[in-house]
This record gives sequence, structure tokens and C-alpha cells, in this order.
Amino acid sequence: MAVWTHVGPEPIDPAGVLARVGSADDGAVVLFVGIVRNHAEGRSVSGMTYEAYTSMAASELAALASEAAERWQTDRIAVVHRTGALTLGEPSVAIALSTPHRAEGYEASRWIIEAIKERLPIWKHEHFVDGESRWVPGRTPPTPAAS
Repeated sequence: MAVWTHVGPEPIDPAGVLARVGSADDGAVVLFVGIVRNHAEGRSVSGMTYEAYTSMAASELAALASEAAERWQTDRIAVVHRTGALTLGEPSVAIALSTPHRAEGYEASRWIIEAIKERLPIWKHEHFVDGESRWVPGRTPPTPAAS
């Protein structure tokens, strides 16, 4: 097994991502799939477009997945983020990983999605049913304290 990551326009197959993890040593397999929902901040959404600085996003996704592998002592991690136009219900991100125990699996999955939101140069453009659209404000990564 090895850490696997991908950023691109191809539709995400959650079962395919899940198939990349698992081991006889593991008692837990966690799959998180983020999908395009039909609302945001009280407004009806018709779809979403994700744009990325693809080469940098791919490199950073690989780095954060490797960081998670080291932190949670598992190389059984698969993470993919979609780019391009997505419709309601389509997966935009999928994280699969396996660990000896469920606590580590849940912690690692949560850490990975939060790190994606902070560190990846991927921008979300929401399209509303009323014809308007807007870029979703990003998160500012934490800055290391000066010593």
C-alpha cells in the first residue's frame, strides 16, 4: 500500500477511492465524501465550480496526505479533489484511509479535510438558482508565531 492523491476534473468514484486502502492489520476503514449540496447560507444552489492551481494543489495534497500518514502511522490513505463544474450531489472530495483503530481513522480523516480547506489552492464558485454566483471566501492558513 501507499499514500495516493489526485487533483483533477475526473468524476470521483468513492468505491474506487475506498478500494485503495485496507489491510489485514486494520480494524477501521473510514470514507469521507464531500458532495455538492443544494443550499448555502439560506440560498438555493444549482451547482458549483472548483478551480485550482493544479500543480501546486496536487503537490500540497500529496504533502498533507504524507504528513497524515506519518502522524497516524498508516500509509493506507487515498485522497482526491475534483476540479471543474459539478452538479448537485456530485462528490467534490473523497478521503479514504485505514488504521488499526477507529479513533485514529476518524481523527486523521477530519484533520485531512480541514488541512485541505486551509492549504490547497482550490477555489469554490457557487452558482445559485436565481442566476447569481459567488466565490466562497477561503480560509487563511495559520501563520507560525515569530520567536
